[in-house]
Amino acid sequence: MKIRFLLTLVGLAISFAVPIFAQQKDKVDPQLRETLIALVKKYDETFNKNDAAALAALFKEDAIFVTDTGPVNGRQAIEKYWVDQFKQFQHSNEIVTVDESSPHVIGTAGNEMWATGGWSMTIQGKDWGPKDIKGYWSVIREGDDWKIRMLTSNVTPAPAAPAQTNN
Repeated sequence: MKIRFLLTLVGLAISFAVPIFAQQKDKVDPQLRETLIALVKKYDETFNKNDAAALAALFKEDAIFVTDTGPVNGRQAIEKYWVDQFKQFQHSNEIVTVDESSPHVIGTAGNEMWATGGWSMTIQGKDWGPKDIKGYWSVIREGDDWKIRMLTSNVTPAPAAPAQTNN
């Protein structure tokens, strides 16, 4: 009888402890968050200069950039993508935000992370604009230099125009 009671107590103690350990694991490391925010700030600065080469240099050689129009594979192709974008549109006022729950460590080496957030910017074409756009992103960074392994980005559609009524 005493053994059953002891096993029940141990089982209860473990059931209460497991959620506590899970919560601690999911906490955001403040130092890693500072690192991510500094990297995002560098991305913003480079982007606002419309510098395709410097932007591409933030990616690993075999990185993938998943855009709202499809994937772009490799640093060279990512640079070409941005060269083409900067020819078509003037980008300015990019602001990238990092979700409060980001970043998250991946693996055990301590030099891999994933994170999420939002972005906004102003674009202008040769014959139109300026227009404010926004969207969301997710990223996987790795290595001692925290280069981008994979970046995804989308554009949030503009709200639908209100229906007109004929009176």
